[in-house]
Amino acid sequence: MSLLGGIRPPIAMLSVLLLCIAALTAFQLGRAGEDPVPEAVSTSQQHFAEDGAIALRASLDASITDLSRTAAMFNAGDPVSADTVLDKLSSIYQKWRGTAVIEIKSGRLEAQRGENLPLTAVDRTKLGDEDGLSPRMVRLEHGGTRLLTFAVLSWPDRPQQLLIASSSLKFPGVSLGDDRAIAVVDSSGQVLSSDGLPSPGRGASAKAKADAARTGKDLAAFAETAAGKARQHPLKSKAPGSGGFPGVSGSLLGDAHETERPVAGYAALTGPVPGEGTESTGLGLTVVSLVDVPENGSAALDSFFWISAAGALLLIGALAVALLIGTVQRPLLQLFLESRRLSRGDLTRPVTQPKYGEASRVGAVLERLRRQLLSEPAQDQGLPETRRGRRGRIGMRALVAVCGVLLLVWSAPLVLLLNRAGDSVAVPKSIVHDQRERTDTLADRVRRALNEGHADLTLVASLLDGRTTPAAMTESLEQTRRQHPHYTSIYVLGADGTIVAESGSEPRHPRGKGPSAEPVVLLGEGGNEPVIVEYAKASGLKGAAVVGELRIGYLNALLKRPGLGQIRVVDEKHRVIGANSGYLAFEKLPGKIDALVTKANQKASGKNSKDSKDSKDGGEDADNSRPSARVIRSGGVTIAAAAAFDGGGAAGPLRWTVVSWQPAKGLAIPAYDAQNRTVLAGLLGLTAATACLGWLHIIVVRPLRELAQRAEALADGDRRTVMYPRHHDEVGAVTRSLEVIRQQLHEQRKRDVGGSAGRSGSSTPVGRT
Repeated sequence: MSLLGGIRPPIAMLSVLLLCIAALTAFQLGRAGEDPVPEAVSTSQQHFAEDGAIALRASLDASITDLSRTAAMFNAGDPVSADTVLDKLSSIYQKWRGTAVIEIKSGRLEAQRGENLPLTAVDRTKLGDEDGLSPRMVRLEHGGTRLLTFAVLSWPDRPQQLLIASSSLKFPGVSLGDDRAIAVVDSSGQVLSSDGLPSPGRGASAKAKADAARTGKDLAAFAETAAGKARQHPLKSKAPGSGGFPGVSGSLLGDAHETERPVAGYAALTGPVPGEGTESTGLGLTVVSLVDVPENGSAALDSFFWISAAGALLLIGALAVALLIGTVQRPLLQLFLESRRLSRGDLTRPVTQPKYGEASRVGAVLERLRRQLLSEPAQDQGLPETRRGRRGRIGMRALVAVCGVLLLVWSAPLVLLLNRAGDSVAVPKSIVHDQRERTDTLADRVRRALNEGHADLTLVASLLDGRTTPAAMTESLEQTRRQHPHYTSIYVLGADGTIVAESGSEPRHPRGKGPSAEPVVLLGEGGNEPVIVEYAKASGLKGAAVVGELRIGYLNALLKRPGLGQIRVVDEKHRVIGANSGYLAFEKLPGKIDALVTKANQKASGKNSKDSKDSKDGGEDADNSRPSARVIRSGGVTIAAAAAFDGGGAAGPLRWTVVSWQPAKGLAIPAYDAQNRTVLAGLLGLTAATACLGWLHIIVVRPLRELAQRAEALADGDRRTVMYPRHHDEVGAVTRSLEVIRQQLHEQRKRDVGGSAGRSGSSTPVGRT
């Protein structure tokens, strides 16, 4: 017999698969919601730390490159004093805690602004090395940490000077919300700076002091663990194909404290392009975020459901397998034994005939063939037509279909009906809060990016005066555009609207119109692409300005944040300007999301109006004190948040808003986990039934139906058609036996014909000669 053929393998495989699915349902799928903290909460903390790492890396890299570009700008012009350099630096950039200029050869301090810098930590003898100007971290006496950034000021016939700037390792614009801490950790696990840690006052209660101490202890423990994990390779730190953040990141779970449990996310500083580092990524820093979340007190479903489902599958599966064995397997094996007996010449006993289906038809044929081999009269060989029809009325296909229906009774409700997570599903508050805080952080990141671009243009504009020739302007613009590839074009626009010098693609500023009084302007309305234009007034050229047109792809790239769903940047008219996925320029937002943007703008404007309509359309306030995040329950559960630009700088006056939303069913929430696992169990049952019963139909049922037709033709007198077995199994064995019987009947007929001819020849009179 073939290992994969025959009646036994598919039935045995069906039994094994049903047992495995029952065990999987009872012991593995039934664990939905049993984790102390939902997976979605842990993943959200990981994404929060990734946002912090992206913001910190972008801030540090911007500080390093801005200092280098400023020094290069001054080096390209006429020599100026150290005080002029620092004054210009302070007027354009407000990002450094302290700046200083020292003479490299003598070490003399030329000028200083802001806090005192630890100049003794600078080894001037190594400035000529390859990494002599690399940024470095310095520990201050009071315990704080500063990042020192260096650039060289060099003019002919003047001693070289070292421009130094100090930055604190603080997170620019990261919205922490309530009861959240975030820290910067070095490669050894030491906390360099932290924000959000509780600091109980002198009159605080003993419990508040204990909670603060516990939070600090948890953060220190998480920091040490995260620093160790950050040293591994990024490709080995995550599941294959997970994508998202290009560096090392993850989440950690602490020990429970009463009804809460600390959850931490960590992310190592990494470059924007996988595999390519930056100046800041070489510092070996890791961001750790910490928040206490309520424990998941009970599973989404009682384990009784899963045990009952497994028991029902065992019962239904046993019934289906018993039906297959009793009505398909045993009759076929009986036919196999009876056919082999007849082919070997044992004709003494009548054939034991099955009761139903094709097996009954083949059994009746075998009995007729036995009587034909015994040369019985023809009228005694066959069964009445009504009885033969009644025997073959219920075929094996119907029996297999009944087994399929039995298994469908178990699988279909799991796939379609049971454990449906409707619009009333409970969404953990920490996930809604994280959606709000991450959207706030992203809005601040976009605003800061626009401010940084305007500051770079301002630096270029400050170096232009009436003595600068158009050729020199063009060269300066070309250098700026190479250093800032996110600009499609940079040009000097005169007060009368004429373009004095330009670099890049064709300007899209309205022809004949002078520079705008607003530092950032949105153009391109009615076109296929929004145009964001920044204006920086050139103090040395009356009425002129340096204009930069941003690539819209640069804005869209800032919005790439895993775990936030759909992200849009809209203007004051709620028209879409940029997005993290496909969109139409200046299209409108969906109604529910548009109402949330309105609330976010009211919040930014200091308005506290209430909208009673939202309480009637399925929405619910995620936090009454901060209405910029909501759970919308209409046509599914959606988590949405909106944050308007809130801050100063060139982009401060813009009334733009960043809005994000995502369906809750895509998150690992216990209710949806239970639903997905229920559907998985049903699909597994359907797959097992389809595979095994389909296998049985192809290998056994269909060949047996063909065999029954050919066998009946043989019994009706067809001795010429040779019967070939399709498979080497029970049906094939019966076919081979019938072929032997066919040959025996053929030989018997030849003998009968020969004997009749001999008898008729002997009775004829012999003629006389």
